[in-house]
Amino acid sequence: MPRIDVEKTPLITSTGYPAPYADAVAGRSKKRLGEAGGLTQYGVNLTVLKPGAASAHRHWHRNEDEFIYIISGQAVLVEDAGEFALKAGDAAAFPAGAANGHHLVNRSSSDVVYLEVGTRAKTEVVEY
Repeated sequence: MPRIDVEKTPLITSTGYPAPYADAVAGRSKKRLGEAGGLTQYGVNLTVLKPGAASAHRHWHRNEDEFIYIISGQAVLVEDAGEFALKAGDAAAFPAGAANGHHLVNRSSSDVVYLEVGTRAKTEVVEY
């Protein structure tokens, strides 16, 4: 089992969002642990949300499953059913094709650290 040196894994702070949409995720950073380990069938990211940052704009995936696990801090999960506090030890799952626009927001004064895991479909459509 190859060990991944998390400290040496590059920190990604850029987003795929154009201005002005990138402003909502300013303060989000990721380390692509799955990619660092050579995984090709699913991604694993160690993600940090600074206070005031969002994980993404509300979205859902047509072909990819998504899973999050909160390591530390407290985030607010915003989804179709409302808003829910997630704290360390909590998890959430978003099955492919479930039209439930979601994202995390850090409304606290401390960082939120979480793992995000998602499949890598050959074709993917993300709905916002």
